[in-house]
Amino acid sequence: MVGPSRDQRFFASTRGQVVTLLRRGSRTVDELAGTLGLTDNAVRAHLAGLERDGLVTQGALRRGGGKPSFTYELTPEAERLFPKAYGALLHQLLDVLAERLPPDALGEVLRDVGHRVAAGHAAPSGDLHERVRHAIRLLDELGGLADCEERDGGFVIVGCSCPLAAAVEGHPEACQLAETLLTDVIGVPVRQVCDQGPPPRCRFEVPPAAA
Repeated sequence: MVGPSRDQRFFASTRGQVVTLLRRGSRTVDELAGTLGLTDNAVRAHLAGLERDGLVTQGALRRGGGKPSFTYELTPEAERLFPKAYGALLHQLLDVLAERLPPDALGEVLRDVGHRVAAGHAAPSGDLHERVRHAIRLLDELGGLADCEERDGGFVIVGCSCPLAAAVEGHPEACQLAETLLTDVIGVPVRQVCDQGPPPRCRFEVPPAAA
């Protein structure tokens, strides 16, 4: 039986959990401690080790109702820990397709790919929120990381890390692939409203199910 990989062991550790939380956005020591159920000193010790490894850096000073606190965030080096969707190869493929196909035809190809990736992954019957969570888990499996926000009876899927990021900067039409994928999986017409960067930030609007 094959044991867990080194990366799997890292992400199962407390330091790995800190890195995963910071991948979603910058956090203060208090916020990390509260989420992980640790003391502030324990969190600081883990952050110090991650800083020495070049994975975490101190960010901006956050001022709130209490004492101002520095936030912590991941360095670009830390992104190498996470699986990628062969971004460089996809970028080159889109370069070639864009040279040979008119824009409408390229968009059609990308939507076809989205349909194929979605095949067999449709969300099980349930309310809209359950179907959106199912779609987010699928994005995670593809190498991304996303959260959802409820809005006017629908949802906005916000990508913390996009599996297509390497391609989107040169080919914003790549977002059509993800839009089609999410539409098929969730079962309602999803609309992409991505900030195409750099760096790209994925955003997909999911209308209320009745719409």
